[in-house]
Amino acid sequence: MYRYFMIFFVLIANVVSAQENVSGIVTDEKNNPMQGATVLWKDSTVGTSTDEKGQFTLPMNPGSHEIVVSFVGYESVGMMVHEPKTLTIQLKPSKSLDEVVVQTKRNSLQKSYVKTANVTTMSSKELLKAACCNLSESFETNPSIDVNFSDAISGSKQIKMLGLTSPYILIAEENIPSVRGASQAYGLSFIPGTWVESIQITKGAGSVVNGYESISGQINTELIKPANDIPFYLNAYGSTDSRFELNTHFNKKFSDKLSSSLFVHGNTRVSKNDMNNDGFLDNPLGQQINVMNRWQYNDLEKGWVSFLNVRYMKDEKQTGQVDFDADRDKLTTNHWGSEINTDKVEVSSKIGYVFPDMPWQSIGFQNSFNYHSQESYFGLNQYNIQQNSFYSNLIFNSIISNTLNKFATGLNFTSDDYNEFVTVGMPMDVSRRDNSLGAFFEYTYDNTDDFSLVAGARFDMHNRLGAFFTPRIHMRYNPWEKAVFRASAGRGKRSANIFAENQQLFASSRAFSVLNTNGKIYGLDPEIAWNYGISFMQGFQLFGKKAEVTLDYYRTDFQNQAVVDLDYSPQQVVFHNLDGKSFANSLQIDFNVDLMTHLSVRTAYKFYDIQTDYLSGTMERPLQAKHRFFTNVAYETHIKDKGKQWKFDFTYNWMGKQRLPNTSSNPSAYQLREFSNPFSVMNAQVTRTFSSVFEVYVGGENIGDYKQKNAILGADNPFGAYFDSSMIYAPIFGQMYYAGIRFKIK
Repeated sequence: MYRYFMIFFVLIANVVSAQENVSGIVTDEKNNPMQGATVLWKDSTVGTSTDEKGQFTLPMNPGSHEIVVSFVGYESVGMMVHEPKTLTIQLKPSKSLDEVVVQTKRNSLQKSYVKTANVTTMSSKELLKAACCNLSESFETNPSIDVNFSDAISGSKQIKMLGLTSPYILIAEENIPSVRGASQAYGLSFIPGTWVESIQITKGAGSVVNGYESISGQINTELIKPANDIPFYLNAYGSTDSRFELNTHFNKKFSDKLSSSLFVHGNTRVSKNDMNNDGFLDNPLGQQINVMNRWQYNDLEKGWVSFLNVRYMKDEKQTGQVDFDADRDKLTTNHWGSEINTDKVEVSSKIGYVFPDMPWQSIGFQNSFNYHSQESYFGLNQYNIQQNSFYSNLIFNSIISNTLNKFATGLNFTSDDYNEFVTVGMPMDVSRRDNSLGAFFEYTYDNTDDFSLVAGARFDMHNRLGAFFTPRIHMRYNPWEKAVFRASAGRGKRSANIFAENQQLFASSRAFSVLNTNGKIYGLDPEIAWNYGISFMQGFQLFGKKAEVTLDYYRTDFQNQAVVDLDYSPQQVVFHNLDGKSFANSLQIDFNVDLMTHLSVRTAYKFYDIQTDYLSGTMERPLQAKHRFFTNVAYETHIKDKGKQWKFDFTYNWMGKQRLPNTSSNPSAYQLREFSNPFSVMNAQVTRTFSSVFEVYVGGENIGDYKQKNAILGADNPFGAYFDSSMIYAPIFGQMYYAGIRFKIK
């Protein structure tokens, strides 16, 4: 079967247009590709726009022989075309006797009316609205992502999309899967926010080009490109909880084709804080050094684009009781403590070739090697994991007949070697190697007007998951002006790394039990789920100002799930295959409006219905609010001489009650209620830009000073039977204020 499947892919890949087309590339006066330039047959409505590489393709038009290329702020260019050919068109800035400066505000959080998938793009400007020290803290102002602390010990934050935790999200760095396996618990904190150029958030099943693991969505991070970077950037940050960070970027352009950037990030926390007076540190002591050297080579005339990244990171955390001394108390019952030490080495490359005489056809080759080593202990429990991963993806893009019909096809190989050792009572060696080889095909139809469709499928052979088929589809329809309807459906499959993904449970007295033994992943079967979704967005004018409303509904149905059962016993966590039903319904309503010039308001209401059949019956997923409300208000003053400006940002989150894991069999002093209380969290930031190269910012998180009571159950006896620091539903410490500076050399 696999042989015939590959023959099908090869045949499809060789279906190239026999129709006559005119194609080309549009550049500016410095030969940089121009995205979004309009290419139109004169005196007709037949046209297109250039893609991110400045490329376009148009079918020949018997009714016209002149192509007109235009872009705002540039002189239009007309060119006579009588036969199919490939063009290179350069636009020059328009000239006028009087200079007119038009200021426009581009939203830092953008939703598209023309993209097929339900994608929200966060620009670097959005990331500057908060301290944004790492990727896990980058979503505080985005209503599509829920952010909460994973436990009361590590200080790490977890994210959720459509009510499901990050393992069900395919998290990629420049379309190469990055946060997976051993890095699931803390990997988001290993990506500094200042390195990020933009983040694309896709709801629902993602593209088959990027893999089969995506279930609830995809998050792709684009890093700053060396070719577009500035010579020097500095960001210094300090907070009242004794956290200090320094980020520096150095950039060198060796020629018009070769550029390199050096990113250096360091952070440390040096003082002990116990704001809730439970005898435990609110945040771990620690330090991190994170360095990346990034190279970019572009030869647009010959069609080559390539990137090479080399990165090293070392992260050390120490947490536990305030009186814990690692040299004296490690793995003893003197004082409860924990250390989590991680070393990480990454080497990745991307090579792309665009056929000069066929700019709609390209080949891309992605490769990544990742070494991740974590040595850690939590009280008397130990967890050590080393993961060596290799990822390779070969992608061929072309068209079928014309540019209305595009396709991407290719091969993908992934290898993960896990050396994993767990000690919870008894030591366990759960090491394994996972290998997979897959082929994919994705077809795109886009009439460049009111309808587009992306239908994809992939076939993979995995040594543990077996041979399986992954179909996915996305559809867009624009019924009228400023309105877009989207629908999607797709299947995802994954191995649940039950220990790496649930490390917060090591910081408890729970025993670990795996109920099933016949599966190939810790005795469990692979997780399989279908995701279905619909979305509608309508833009309109409200009192003369731009506004939009969005309605999203998504449902995830699990055919099998590695259930993490905390309700069977407060002294035990049971991992077992799903026996029955498990689903997650997510409804989100957004309303965004620009109330006045430079003043925008973003609001959202989210409703979750998430239920699973546990050993003790069907119940709501614990530590998940059914109702959430979000508001973000942003205001900027007019830019004055030399770039002077004030920026104000305020975010409000309200979380409804959450079901807490069952503790009814504990003594009354160590019991939690069935549900938590609703609560609110407020964050704010003020930025003063003194010039185009220097700015200062101050801000506060959890300004209302809300703290979860009894954040650590059994904190008075951490080696007793009722100790548990994993049942976190709210902030565990109070107000936190910070300040920082940003300096640039352009």
